[in-house]
Order: sequence, then C-alpha cells, then structure tokens
Amino acid sequence: MAKYLFLIYGDERTWEAFSAQDRKELEAGHAAFVAAAGDAVLGTHELRPTATATTLRGSAGRTSAGKPTPTDGPFLESKEVLGGYYLIEAPDLDAAIALAGLLPEVSAAHSGVEIRPVVEPV
Repeated sequence: MAKYLFLIYGDERTWEAFSAQDRKELEAGHAAFVAAAGDAVLGTHELRPTATATTLRGSAGRTSAGKPTPTDGPFLESKEVLGGYYLIEAPDLDAAIALAGLLPEVSAAHSGVEIRPVVEPV
C-alpha cells in the first residue's frame, strides 16, 4: 500500500467568514470522510490561520555557521492557503483520488485538494 498526503487548500478569508452553521456542515463533511475512509486515514489535522505561521529561511550567501532567520507568516502571494491535511494509505493513485473526492473542499468553489505521494524511507 502506498501513502498519500491530501493537502487541503482554500481561501482563508472564506473559511474565517463561515457561520457557525457553515462550520458545522464542514465538520460533518470531514466526519463523513473519516467514516468512509476508515483505516486508510493515518493522520489528519486542521492548521491554524497563516497569521500564526512562522517561516525559517536562510539568507543568500550565508555561511554554514549562520542560522536561518524566523519570520512571521509564509509570505506567499496566494489566494489559497494550506488549511489542513490527511495522511492516507491506499492501494494506488486511483483509490487515493476516489477517497479525496469525498472531501467537502473538492466541491466548494473556494478550495481544492492536492494529492501527493509520500516518499517512504528506504
């Protein structure tokens, strides 16, 4: 069995503007996904907003003794941000695509799901 990471992207402003009912419906969609996927789900987490992120980057020309500098946020110019993930196990990409198709973000106009195979250690 192969492992895949489902990266859930969406418009952070849309998520922040969700009503309590919208949030409840989204959570119900994820509960239904987990129930349908069963043991295929190896791990999952929702991520806090990008305003809480810290990024480490090295500076050009830094020496090996230099340390990367932490900065606030990802500083990517993007409407869509990473909002959460699932680590799943599936027999192949087709099965992973079928599972990802059950996520509520796939049918929302403001979001999507990226499916990435995981490199297993040798």
